[in-house]
Amino acid sequence: MRLILIRHAQTPANVAYTMHTSLPGPALTHLGQQQAAALPTTLANEEIDALYASTHQRTELTAALLAADRGLSILVRDGIREVSAGRWEGASDHASHTAFLELVFGWHTDPTTHVPDGESGLDVLQRFDSVVDEAVRSGAQTVAMVSHGVAIRVWLASRAANVTVEDVRQRELNNTGIVIIDHSTEATWHVQSWDGLPLT
Repeated sequence: MRLILIRHAQTPANVAYTMHTSLPGPALTHLGQQQAAALPTTLANEEIDALYASTHQRTELTAALLAADRGLSILVRDGIREVSAGRWEGASDHASHTAFLELVFGWHTDPTTHVPDGESGLDVLQRFDSVVDEAVRSGAQTVAMVSHGVAIRVWLASRAANVTVEDVRQRELNNTGIVIIDHSTEATWHVQSWDGLPLT
């Protein structure tokens, strides 16, 4: 199975460098709308059998034109929503962002720790896994999921065999950035490309 993980398009919170993880969350900026509109062309060579989005409106808005272009319904699932920022919700300072990312990337070694006033790594991985498992069980050959930068990177750090947590720390995912992974016969996920660049 081929899984196309797409970060949502730009929002006002991205522009303001503000952590905004509560639902329903912000909509898209004008640039974000243009980014979303470009996805059908970007993914023109991909045969997509199913399209998922999280419960944040920014992912549904990002997926909308791709869904229309492919004649697909958007399957909305809470499991692929963004990692809750907890007490850092609304923060826009560098120190808060750094503390949050240090904690969530630490889940690779200890997923039992919690974001203060938020969720644990086990919570996040289990809910994301549940949606991925649903897609695998569906029998679809290629599935696209519009999710969130931190959620995607945290999940890949723990589930992809050919990237380390340090790889994922260093590889940011831009708005409408795409990570393509595949599921081998050994039931292991491998990253094929990250934002258009192949991984070896």
